[in-house]
Amino acid sequence: MSVVHTVIDSPYGPLTLVATDGVLSGLYMTGQRHRPPEESFGDRDEGPFAEAERQLAAYFAGELTGFDLPLRLKGTPFQQRVWAGLQRIPYGQTLSYGELAERIGAPPGASRAVGLANGKNPVGIIVPCHRVIGASGSLTGYGGGLDRKRRLLAFESSGEGLLFRTP
Repeated sequence: MSVVHTVIDSPYGPLTLVATDGVLSGLYMTGQRHRPPEESFGDRDEGPFAEAERQLAAYFAGELTGFDLPLRLKGTPFQQRVWAGLQRIPYGQTLSYGELAERIGAPPGASRAVGLANGKNPVGIIVPCHRVIGASGSLTGYGGGLDRKRRLLAFESSGEGLLFRTP
């Protein structure tokens, strides 16, 4: 198993992209909760990330509302279901943890488990865990910090891209 990484700039600070055997398996923000240790990211290698960088640049420019990248998401079967459900939340929209639980067929009262799985999402932004909010509409929990969550949701709801250029 080959693990490599790169770091790119974004309007939300540096993003560390991780690939396992050439497939995107991580996108981590600085200071992110549940961020794996740096040594687990492997050597620095720009090679496998060109398409992810292109799509992220288009997203930040307001030109892309959905990602089309192969992903290797390592997690439990329940986490996999939650992460698949996250990918079906449309751009610019939000769901509560309870609504997401219902959509993925989780039993009643599973919103806390959905929240825990949401928090361990290994590919933030691309798998849009920022689109999940509290039942009251409050901005609860986000591994990248509530300020980033607020900014991502405001960005998506405004329909305006941010100035971002890849080098």
